[in-house]
Amino acid sequence: MSSETVREWLETHADEMVEFQTGLSARPALSPDNNGQGEWEKARFIEEYLRRHGLDHIGHFDCPDDRVPEGSRPNLVVTIAGERPSPVYVVLCHMDVVPPGERLPDGSWRDWDSDPYTVHRIGDFLVARGVEDDQQAIVSSVFAARALLETGVQLGQTVKLIMVSDEETGSFFGLRYLLRKHRDIFGPGDAILVPDGGSADSTMMEIAEKTVLWLEFTVRGKQGHTSLPGLAINTARAAARLTYLLDKELNERFDKVDHLYEPPYSTFEPTLHAANVPNVNTIPGEDVFCFDCRILPCYNVDIVLSLARAQCAYVDEKTGTTTEMRIRMRDDAPPPTSPDAPVVRILADAARKVYGVDPVPRGKGAVTVAGPLRKAGLDAVVWMTCLGTVHQANEKCSIRHMIGDARVFAEVFRTPLADD
Repeated sequence: MSSETVREWLETHADEMVEFQTGLSARPALSPDNNGQGEWEKARFIEEYLRRHGLDHIGHFDCPDDRVPEGSRPNLVVTIAGERPSPVYVVLCHMDVVPPGERLPDGSWRDWDSDPYTVHRIGDFLVARGVEDDQQAIVSSVFAARALLETGVQLGQTVKLIMVSDEETGSFFGLRYLLRKHRDIFGPGDAILVPDGGSADSTMMEIAEKTVLWLEFTVRGKQGHTSLPGLAINTARAAARLTYLLDKELNERFDKVDHLYEPPYSTFEPTLHAANVPNVNTIPGEDVFCFDCRILPCYNVDIVLSLARAQCAYVDEKTGTTTEMRIRMRDDAPPPTSPDAPVVRILADAARKVYGVDPVPRGKGAVTVAGPLRKAGLDAVVWMTCLGTVHQANEKCSIRHMIGDARVFAEVFRTPLADD
């Protein structure tokens, strides 16, 4: 009966969920890295809403940042007492959004059918910047807590709703700051849900990540006229040769398969290639290109780097070039959350009960906001029911998904964790 009571309460409050989403989207929360003023306007709106509905145990863990008017970036921790004070269920959401794109001379936005900061409702869908990433999670988690409190259903465990800044530009003023300066927010055995990615069928539970490695190669030779190639060292040819060898050797050497991940193997993709010479009849004396590598955690990244350097040396010896390899980004994969961790099993049971599906623990090639948590030794699962329109024009979310995910969170909150 408790589950049915919660379901009925959420369905009768669907218009309030839409209203809350509308208020969130109307308050752009852009990082100063994205030419914004930060997240304070949205944070104040959220805090006022929470207090108005009885969720008034709110802690501020704000990170200094002199680039925004307030001089800091807000991080909110809302605590809701349950039957057992620890360990804690944590739902981690982020308040910031990405920019909507290019604004045209007439004031409209390229590729948007409506104003990105005004929620436009089309049947079951809400369209606006941020509605799916990550406001759907904020709304669902807040309404899950409200549903339990306002229907008198007891929380099995204490719950913390954490709403952070700066997820879209690195989490340095958000989650990473909390882990660095306020580590005691998170306790041993806490079960952490990160509703910031998933699938439309509710089955994707991300528990692991690959290592992300971005490499930049600068090949230097000698510029010359194309009619006298013997007086030049052609970096276009050397770069092409090096690209081929890196693509071949990295894929052949690091070819293990792990079906936890999608795709189930390491990937090594040549990507950016910078402009060299502006005209056809000049042999270039410098070429720059990049590789984006997503590497299974079973591999030592230093061995990958060693093989790449060896290929650079080989091409330099054969062509007379000098190649510099630079690491543009390296984020080593954290230990995965165990598929048998309580948070994984409890979340899967709740999603099964609400959506009638069998969620599958999976790994991703992308860095996720759960990565810093796992590096800190905490169990975290990235899950939500989403349409996959994040960062797109006409970003949208489903009202049905907001309600369904709130039901899942409520089921999780009702489940005792300490005896699991």
